[in-house]
This record gives sequence, C-alpha cells and structure tokens, in this order.
Amino acid sequence: MSLLLDTSVGCLVGAAVGDALGGATETALPEQIRARYGGWVEGIVPPYHADWATARPLAPYHKGDGHITDDTLMTHALVRAYAAKRDHLDAYDVVERLVPDLIERVVYIPDLEREGVTFHRLAAAERWLVTRLHHAHADPREAGVGNIVNCGAAMYMAPVGIVNAGDPAGAYAEAVEIAGAHQHSYGREAAAVFAAAVAAAASPGAGVDDVVGATLDLARDGTRAAIDAVVKEARGYDDWTAAIPALRAAVAPYDTVGEEYRSPGLGARRPSRLHAIEELPVALGMLVVARGDYRAAVLGSVNYGRDADSTATMAGAIAGALGGAAAVPAEWSDVVAEASRTDLVEPARILAGVATEVFDRDRERFARRAERFGGLA
Repeated sequence: MSLLLDTSVGCLVGAAVGDALGGATETALPEQIRARYGGWVEGIVPPYHADWATARPLAPYHKGDGHITDDTLMTHALVRAYAAKRDHLDAYDVVERLVPDLIERVVYIPDLEREGVTFHRLAAAERWLVTRLHHAHADPREAGVGNIVNCGAAMYMAPVGIVNAGDPAGAYAEAVEIAGAHQHSYGREAAAVFAAAVAAAASPGAGVDDVVGATLDLARDGTRAAIDAVVKEARGYDDWTAAIPALRAAVAPYDTVGEEYRSPGLGARRPSRLHAIEELPVALGMLVVARGDYRAAVLGSVNYGRDADSTATMAGAIAGALGGAAAVPAEWSDVVAEASRTDLVEPARILAGVATEVFDRDRERFARRAERFGGLA
C-alpha cells in the first residue's frame, strides 16, 4: 500500500468510525453520557435512547450500534464528485456533481435502516444546498449566505485535504470555494481550516504540532481565536477524561449554542467574525491531549458529547491521516462497516487515485506557468 493510499484510508475510515461512535452520544452532555452508559463510552455502544425510533429529539434515527450518519454519507458523496471530475472542485461542481448525487443516487442509510437518496437523511442546514442550488438556482459561489451557521460543511471536507495532501493552503482555498455553496461566516471558515488540517496531517512525517501550526497559520477571526484557546488549554492534559470540562470552558466564549445544547438561545448559529463552531477546535484539542493517538482522540470527542458525531468525525479524520490505516482499531472499523452495510475503504482508494491524477495535472499546470513566467522574467 502506498503512503498516499494508507493516509487516505486512515483518514476516511477514521472519520467514518468516529462518526459512528459519536452518533450514539450526540446532543448529550458528558454527565448524561456517563449516567446512560454506566461510565465513559469506550467503543461502539447502543443508542442513547433505547426507544430511539420514537424518542425526541433524535427520532427516527438509529444512531449507535456502529451506524454511520450524514457526516459520512456526505463525505462519500464528495468523494464521488471528485471521482467524476478527476480534478479540483469549485462551487459550480457542487451544483453539477454533488447536489445531483444527493437527490438522485440511492444509497443505504444506516441510521434510517433503509435505502434512499442521501437527501432524505440530511438536516435543515444540509438541505439548504438543495433548496438554494437546485430549486432557487442561486449563484453557487454565494449560495451559503443565509444558512444556519454550523459544522454542516466542515463535517465532510476531509476529502479536500487528501486531494491537496501536503498543501494546507491549497486545501484551505479549495474548501473555502466549495463550502461557499453551502455555508457562510465561521461555518465556511471551519470547513476550510478542517481541510487544511487534513492536508497537513497527510504530509509525510507530520505530527500534531504540524497540524495545529497549519490551522493557526490559516484560520481567521473567531475560528483562529477558538483553536488557539482550546489548544493552549489542551497542552496541559494527557488524559481526555480530565480534559473534557477544560476544553469546554476554553471554547465556550466562542460558541453561540450555549451550555444547554438541546435548547440553544436566539443568538445561536448566527453569522459573526467573533465566534466559531465548537466541533473543530475541540477535535483539535482532543488530538493534542491524545498526542495524535487515534483511539484517545476519538473517545475524548465521543465522551465530550454535544455534536459528538461531527467532533469525532473530524478528530478521527485527522488522527487517521496522521497514523494511517493501522491507527484505526479494526475491532471498530469492521463492526462499523458491517453494521452500516458500507465499504469504508473503497472511497479512500478512489480518492487516493484521484489525488494522484490531480497532482499530475497541477504539475503540468505549474510547468506551463513557470515557462510563461520565465519569459516575463
């Protein structure tokens, strides 16, 4: 297995496993998670609500039991968009490739336990893509303006980092372009910074400090401030169980949702240059606490609760890219693949092939530019 393929597999399988583990604890607070499961969650667990099919607010989704959620469904849809174009994506490709996939392609939806189009699984912030681009025919470069500001775009941007492996700035720029069709404000910024983090992690020999450094170099406004605050706090811990309240306190000034996650106030998810989504800074914080270890970074994110599936998706993607396929525990990935009836490895194989082709195209493009610029010089 080439290093690029190993990195891609580690990243995408790592993201999917984090998603599946975090789905069980989503929206719950740490003390509620421990009460429900009799202690910390240390692997794949049943749904938080035994009566998940009717329990509010998560019904009708069967989250837990190793089921991936919309985070992974969207990630795989983006991989298919790359596979169709075999080149960098832009906002118009979201209209021409991603949205048709969401509304036309039949896939298995694990937490609905049936086949359907991905659109049937999407939340309001993700359905915005279809509303604005397919129905309203908005300019895709600015279609995200007006949407709920959340992690909806960030949660599926890992493929952008693999396509731009070793080039965090390139990943940031491409994700800003793609995410503009879906999100705005700090939701769009988080998508770009997450893609940059994956690209940094996908560099040979990269470590946690390289990932954090890349995010702080590129992030702007409240997103940068939140990452900086959380990472500084995280450096004082090596145990994710102890770090959970400290990381929450560090990110709280930048989070608009508030302490009662299931009952956000009027200021929640509104655009701002001062605020940030919670999930990305916490995922990076858990990565620091875990010293890059996949299992610890993901379990810290899962037990942090709140938007646990997306936080664990991001932590899993970055830790998986750093450690490769072997970093992701097989006892988790095998169960998730079987329970979700989804091949977790094949999208990563496809993406690695696309990344190689895109790099070859980039090299040819730069050679042409170098020749032309040489003439000017």
